[in-house]
Amino acid sequence: MSKYDLRTKKGYDFYEVSSAMQKCIRRGREAEALYWAVELYDSGYVEYAWKRLRIMSSEDVGLAEPTMPAQIWALYRMHQEQAKKKEDKNEPQRLFLTHAVLLLSRARKSRMIDWSLIWAWLTHPFRRLEIPDFALDKHNERGRQLKRSWSHFFDEGTRLHPHAEIEGELEMRRQAMKAISDPSGTSLFE
Repeated sequence: MSKYDLRTKKGYDFYEVSSAMQKCIRRGREAEALYWAVELYDSGYVEYAWKRLRIMSSEDVGLAEPTMPAQIWALYRMHQEQAKKKEDKNEPQRLFLTHAVLLLSRARKSRMIDWSLIWAWLTHPFRRLEIPDFALDKHNERGRQLKRSWSHFFDEGTRLHPHAEIEGELEMRRQAMKAISDPSGTSLFE
């Protein structure tokens, strides 16, 4: 038997079960996804199932539901903590695995992160970008040589896109600009 000939409790090929769980979650087929997750759990592959679920939270859900990785991580940690309590024969840690499978199955999905990863890492060795002018500011040597000041930093270095207006932000920006002054009180923006 090779290291690739792993079988589950019911005799399924381990790698096929893992693939079935992931493909069912991707398609929102939660009852089937749960079947395959239970098969992995019952066969002693629960850590592997959780590894796949954590990866899927970015790979298959990603930006469609950006808080999903944190939710899956929290469920995984709750599963781990509950599993430490060996005296509980009801295995309540299964709740958290079930929750994660259903959550991922029902989630809106996007492959944007995975497609971006593939593109960025495969093309990186063949690309070379120039440092953009707006990155040259008072915090690096070339910016200092260009005599880039706090004013440049506030105008260019802190520009956000897309920017969400948060209540009080504009006033706090004014306060921050006012706070950046030399000991005599002269503004550094002049």
